[in-house]
Amino acid sequence: MNNQTKKFFIYTRKSTDDKDRQVRSISDQLSELKELASKEQLEVVDVFVEKQTAKIPGRPVFNEMVTRMEAGEASGILAWHPDRLARNSVDGGKVIYLVDTGVISEMKFPTFWFDPTPQGKFMLSIAFSQSKYYVDNLSENIKRGHRNKVKEGIWPQMSPIGYVNEKGKGIVPHPDLAPLVRKTFEAYATGNFTLREVRDKFNALGLKRKSGRELAVSNYQKLLKNPIYTGLMRYNGEIFEGKHEPIISKKLFDSVAEVMSRKSKPHSKGLKPFLYRGFFRCGECGCFITTETQKGHNYLRCTKRKNPCSQKYTREEIITSEIQKEIKKVSLPDDWASWMLAENKKDILCEAQSSTLFADNTKADISLLDSKIEKLMNAYLENALSLDEYHSFEFWIRRGECISVGAKRRPRFAFRNPFRKIAEAEGFEPSRGFLP
Repeated sequence: MNNQTKKFFIYTRKSTDDKDRQVRSISDQLSELKELASKEQLEVVDVFVEKQTAKIPGRPVFNEMVTRMEAGEASGILAWHPDRLARNSVDGGKVIYLVDTGVISEMKFPTFWFDPTPQGKFMLSIAFSQSKYYVDNLSENIKRGHRNKVKEGIWPQMSPIGYVNEKGKGIVPHPDLAPLVRKTFEAYATGNFTLREVRDKFNALGLKRKSGRELAVSNYQKLLKNPIYTGLMRYNGEIFEGKHEPIISKKLFDSVAEVMSRKSKPHSKGLKPFLYRGFFRCGECGCFITTETQKGHNYLRCTKRKNPCSQKYTREEIITSEIQKEIKKVSLPDDWASWMLAENKKDILCEAQSSTLFADNTKADISLLDSKIEKLMNAYLENALSLDEYHSFEFWIRRGECISVGAKRRPRFAFRNPFRKIAEAEGFEPSRGFLP
């Protein structure tokens, strides 16, 4: 059989992600291979172009070519070099096996000699081994370089959302996205937003991937868990100190982690709010007294877990009545009551003064530190402004039309008293209620 009756497939591959370089490299390979086919008068059945690394098996174009060769459509391969066909042991072994079984009768390379003889197959296996060694060694060199960069405080990979890679400086905050990342942390730390609500709000404000695609809920969860925004770097499960400028404080990051941990816990209904839960022990056997609800009434009984007990059920109202009788036997001396009322008034006065001072200082700090963009963003997050209104105000600010305090177009911000919510959350009650 001469070359004129043999059928060949042309296979070209380039693994770089740079599309311009990729097309150029493939066109060069095609030009050389077509010239070789014309020179040796080979019949080219089809051309296969692969744009994927050969480091791992599973390339779809390569697998399609092998399948068609096994079906008898061609018996030879034209490629630039054996490393175009395989850089892993699985695909390299597959090619050699097809040569052994006669499926591949011939392979031609402009830069490598091959003949389907024991010596030729031996040289081919060495070429595949060298290709694999090159990939493995290159990967190890890259990992070593990354480890050294991390130890020096330089982020070695593509910049995360909110940062941008700058040559010679590593990663620096993005002028537009970094403020949005900071507000994402601040909004979620309030506990008033779910991840889905955060996604909707900040996707609308323009927080997106580098490719322009919108972020999913999982992307926001990953972003809020990434310590790189505090100046720390998590790499291969270890934390390193970074030299880049942080976007948020460690305190804010910890607050977000606490909110996320609290929201991730399953919400159970909890125990019923019985008045005397865990309050008494049985006088006969020493076991705890439990409460049950039967026909709309609460009954207290001994759990009887240790020893047999003869005590029966008792209505909760009866226990309450007995406790009230005992309390009425106790009275507070008048001088004690007067002293406690006077101290209570002092506490109330001190608390009011400190609360007012704290509120004034807080308002002053907010007015000094908050920028106009942040105020607009807060208004948007509180639904005081629509998205169109937010963009309109932002446009005025970027044009230099500052919104003064007395301007009519300035969004109104209401300062709410934080102490009332704190007291309600902690369950505090005025001590005055315990005095006559």
